[in-house]
Amino acid sequence: MGVPVRQQAAVAAYIARQKLLGRKRYPLVLMLEPLFRCNLACAGCGKIDYPDPILNRRLSPEECWAAADECGAPIVAIPGGEPLIHREIGEIVRGLVERKKFVSLCTNALLLERNLGKFTPSPYLFFSVHLDGLKAHHDRAVCQDGVFDKAVNAIRAAQAAGFQVNVNATIFDGYPAAELADFLDFATGLGVNISISPGFAYERAADQEHFLNRQRTKAFFRELFRIQRARGAKWSLSHSPLYLDFLAGNQAFFCTPWGMPTRNVFGWQRPCYLLGEGYAKTFRELMEETDWDRYGTGRYEKCANCMAHCGYEPTAADLAFSQPWKLAGLALRGIRTEGPMAPEIDLSRQRPAVDLHQRIVASALEGLEAEARDGARRSALVEDVR
Repeated sequence: MGVPVRQQAAVAAYIARQKLLGRKRYPLVLMLEPLFRCNLACAGCGKIDYPDPILNRRLSPEECWAAADECGAPIVAIPGGEPLIHREIGEIVRGLVERKKFVSLCTNALLLERNLGKFTPSPYLFFSVHLDGLKAHHDRAVCQDGVFDKAVNAIRAAQAAGFQVNVNATIFDGYPAAELADFLDFATGLGVNISISPGFAYERAADQEHFLNRQRTKAFFRELFRIQRARGAKWSLSHSPLYLDFLAGNQAFFCTPWGMPTRNVFGWQRPCYLLGEGYAKTFRELMEETDWDRYGTGRYEKCANCMAHCGYEPTAADLAFSQPWKLAGLALRGIRTEGPMAPEIDLSRQRPAVDLHQRIVASALEGLEAEARDGARRSALVEDVR
């Protein structure tokens, strides 16, 4: 399986256009968060820690379409929160598909089966269901029993209705590689593509004890790929082989934070989907006025252990295009699981972490209060005119 040929061709053509235009920085995937509200409270998540006035905010379909037009990326991922809570999610997706965007609707699948009627099967749409492992592991990760069974039933219902389905798994410390291999066997047998990524160390996540550092991540994935080789397994991983090689410690990549820019209820998030350090009003402002050199492993303490796909898949995609012989060599020899690893990035000069969350939340609440006051004044003026 893997990434559909149509999508691969579209992304390759898009990258070629950016190269011909001489653009150094360009997006590959728009991370579109139409809301933060979720119907789960996973201990490893740092995306839902907001007051109710912010959790109750929604991007309109028009705002979502405008973000896709403004950004221009060929792929739109819709995470959250839980996007299926949004009452207009069907309309949002229809508008994106009409624009020939490849849409990945991310969901925990608790609401998926009952909402399938809002969507139409299309080569431009697939559901990306959050599954962190087999039943016991996944239910423990999402802090609620029964979620795994509901998600698997929803996957099968979506497939029966003609939809493409992917699953995405987040890897935390203490996860035995053999158990993840069992899950990958199961998911491949389920007929879905699979995304896997080390968990990002959200500073506000309830569980701070189980985030992987870079050395443990590399050791873990080497062990995972050794198990794959021993089993002769052919997992349906929807990643660039170069990104997987990076996870196994064989590539010295730097992050490409602008590769997957984020638009959410606050605006365009600086610098990336995982790290909120302020917001820009427009995509152009995000790209041109963000000091990108201040972020990434070796530059900023919050980025020290990150190896997540949203920062490093764009790096791998650019390398595959600019140095295709590396991809060809990897296809011939496979991912190396023994021997020395690529040099690690020096952390001695990284700037210390700065906590900006409360300031951002306070500013957002002030904005909401100002909007409410303006709305009240406009209503009063209308009554006076009447």
